[in-house]
Amino acid sequence: MGNVLNEGHKAPAIHATNDQGQPFDLAGLKGKNVVLYFFPKADTPG
Repeated sequence: MGNVLNEGHKAPAIHATNDQGQPFDLAGLKGKNVVLYFFPKADTPG
C-alpha cells in the first residue's frame, strides 16, 4: 500500500503527463488550493 496523506500535510513532488500529453508538475501550482484525485484504473470495470 502507498503512503497516506492527511489534511494539512505537504503533497509529494508529482511529475506526470496530462490528458493532452503535456507535462504536469504539481510545484507549478504552489500557493494555490489544489484538489488532486487519482482514479485507480485497477478498480474500474473493463
